[in-house]
Amino acid sequence: MAFLSSFKSTFFIWFLVFSSCANQEKANNTVTKTNVQVEDSVIAPPVTVGANRTERYINELLNKKVGIVANQTSVIFKATDPEGDSTQAPFRYEHLVDSLLAMNVDIKTVFAPEHGFRGAADAGEKIKDSIDPKTGIPLISLYGKNRKPSAAQLNDLDVIVFDIQDVGVRFYTYIATLQLVMEACAENGKPIIVLDRPNPNAHYIDGPTMEKAHTGFLGMTEIPLVYGMTIGEYAQMLNGEGWLEGGKKADLKVISLDNWTYETEYSLPIRPSPNLPNDKSINLYPSLGLFEGTNINAGRGTEYQFQRYGASFLDSTQYSFSYIPKPNFGSKHPKEEGKKCFGKDLSEIPKKNEVSLHWVIDSYMNAKDKSLVFNTSGFTKHAGTKKLQQQIEQGLKEEEIKASWQPQLEEFKKIRAKYLMY
Repeated sequence: MAFLSSFKSTFFIWFLVFSSCANQEKANNTVTKTNVQVEDSVIAPPVTVGANRTERYINELLNKKVGIVANQTSVIFKATDPEGDSTQAPFRYEHLVDSLLAMNVDIKTVFAPEHGFRGAADAGEKIKDSIDPKTGIPLISLYGKNRKPSAAQLNDLDVIVFDIQDVGVRFYTYIATLQLVMEACAENGKPIIVLDRPNPNAHYIDGPTMEKAHTGFLGMTEIPLVYGMTIGEYAQMLNGEGWLEGGKKADLKVISLDNWTYETEYSLPIRPSPNLPNDKSINLYPSLGLFEGTNINAGRGTEYQFQRYGASFLDSTQYSFSYIPKPNFGSKHPKEEGKKCFGKDLSEIPKKNEVSLHWVIDSYMNAKDKSLVFNTSGFTKHAGTKKLQQQIEQGLKEEEIKASWQPQLEEFKKIRAKYLMY
């Protein structure tokens, strides 16, 4: 889905407030040569997301008590000129909650994932339950004291709607939230409707496969790092493969996309989390996200998150590029804060169609003290296996390491094929 063919000149919104609010914050990212000034509209997307296909699910919500799992990406698009050319007319955002309330849907609860309902919290920052100031609807955090809706929280609800933009990377925690919500629905007899959205990293499958011994919130199932499925397809796989706790199956309905394929260029009009500001960061996230399990900075604390990497303990004679991470939106205390980091700028490299290990290997090889690179437990959780760190430390080449992934990738592709919708 090419929301803006020119979105390679990127933009971001600090966080999306409901469209009827006048105080929407906005900012331009200057990574690329041309910037797009965004007010309250974009060029009409040619793809129809699940949320926009209201006629396919509204009857299952009316006269029901509804819970919604949502964040700042949970929006629908409305034409400012309904009579105009649908491929050129400006569109405006409306949050799903606002839209459904306007259609007299009785929304009782909003469940919020990591980064919160507004999408402004740091990675890993605990979120507290609260009340949405605009609608008065209770907000229950699924990234605070509990990550799975309790029976009590679901007791007064008739149906759950899940609508969150994913980026197709195993350690991006929204799919873990999906799995836990589906488990809660299965255990408590509540139907769940997943509104599908395109996956900007759906064009390939790659990376190490999660090993059962290391499953957790950064990877609850034994899937590759990049799995090439929409979040709706993934929900169907969780159900179909019996991967929910106890092998239970949720009463699941997926509202599909229209006019989308796995090769469709897809630019997100709203950053899905604070440190994924543009297409480049999302494309590099599967590779540079591995740095999250190390002591290397991956651009947090700059305006080029997941588009650069570096550390003060890398050999400065091997790099011509340096930067200093500082606290900013989405990163109150970045790694190597205030220190001069030596590394590489990747903001102008071509689009990747694979997971690259080159940069992690480069950092390890050029660390003045190699013991400073890996946070062992963190890296294993992100990689899904202890083998990757061992292979890097043993000096294996990237090609050798990636060859070791292939048998498991081929097995996963067979499972994946059963649930593809597009």
